[in-house]
Amino acid sequence: MTQAGRQGSPRNGSGRNDSGRAGSSGFGGSRGGAGRAGGAGRSGGASGSGKRNFPTGGDRPFKPSRPREERPFDPDNPTTAARNERRQSTSGAKAPRKPGSNKPGFGKAPGTPGALKPKAGNKQYATRAFGNERFGQNLGPVRKPRGRRGEVAQSAQHDADGVRLQKVMAQAGVASRRVCEEMIEEGRVEVNGQITTELGMRVDPATAVIHVDGIRIQLDDTMLYMVFNKPKGVVSTMEDPEGRPCISDFLKTAKNKGERLFHVGRLDVATEGLLLLTNDGELANRLTHPSYEVPKTYLVQVRGPFPQGVGAKLKEGVELEDGVASVDSFRLVDSTPGHVLIEVVLHSGKNRIVRRMFDAVGFPVQRLVRVKVGPIGLGDQRQGSIRNLGKQEVGHLLASVGL
Repeated sequence: MTQAGRQGSPRNGSGRNDSGRAGSSGFGGSRGGAGRAGGAGRSGGASGSGKRNFPTGGDRPFKPSRPREERPFDPDNPTTAARNERRQSTSGAKAPRKPGSNKPGFGKAPGTPGALKPKAGNKQYATRAFGNERFGQNLGPVRKPRGRRGEVAQSAQHDADGVRLQKVMAQAGVASRRVCEEMIEEGRVEVNGQITTELGMRVDPATAVIHVDGIRIQLDDTMLYMVFNKPKGVVSTMEDPEGRPCISDFLKTAKNKGERLFHVGRLDVATEGLLLLTNDGELANRLTHPSYEVPKTYLVQVRGPFPQGVGAKLKEGVELEDGVASVDSFRLVDSTPGHVLIEVVLHSGKNRIVRRMFDAVGFPVQRLVRVKVGPIGLGDQRQGSIRNLGKQEVGHLLASVGL
């Protein structure tokens, strides 16, 4: 039979034509799918539209999804208890925001760069005295503030012909005048050993003794305080009749050339390190007087190895020709083959005391450098240079001897 005869035969009539195609094109097979489709197949064949009817799931009705059931809360179950706490914390109202939390620097520790300024009355002072000076070392607060602590009336220290206290402080470089007023109100300022909190006080800059946070303010501009890093071979004098290098050879600037400066203490020719220069006679006398016991720190290089027990012997005291001498502290800094570096601290000012002590224990000094006197240290100052002390360093130096 030809292709045309097959198409026109009664077996391929409208009863199977379209429904069969619908069943074969779906997911259920050819004839079986058409029979299960039921009325849909018959209607398609009757209409003769030729469109395919895709299955919609058969006789299964559409069921909407049920809402998720909440699990019962069991307080004895740690898992459900923790889940309930999280839900309550997230569903509840937000905690109120702390004041100032939107400001830059919120949460930083006080004193760090970018931190918020503390309010008045806080233990952390809002502004440090001499905090804006460019030179000098930051030595922090004074350990033992001087003077009696007690507020007195303005009339007890007031000088009607003097200058306002905050102006004197600002001219001395403590801080701006407004910040100085805050320091006075916070009780951080002492005048002649007495705390004052009144802004109207006037003082005489020539006679008044002012402390801020325990640091003495030097109001005399003619006073000079310097640190000289003495090299080896330099004599600790301003002039030497034998023509050897001396301290005045290193004072080349016109500002200090005409000033009468003198050195505080001495270092022998072979010893290097820190030597204070000043024209403040009272300070120099106190720094060298044994009763004030100003500590001095030295780095000592000796030949190694250095046996144990020698440091304890130096701390207990060794017998010298002028009496017993001892060090306040002894610390081994470095040890290399054949050499040992030791740090010692002592308050004695006797001549060549460190060299004589190490000679007495059998370890002659190969190199000796003084790195610190009281609160003042060399730091990274190069050898042979002279620098002016910062105002904060001067205040700490004066406070170390009770000035």
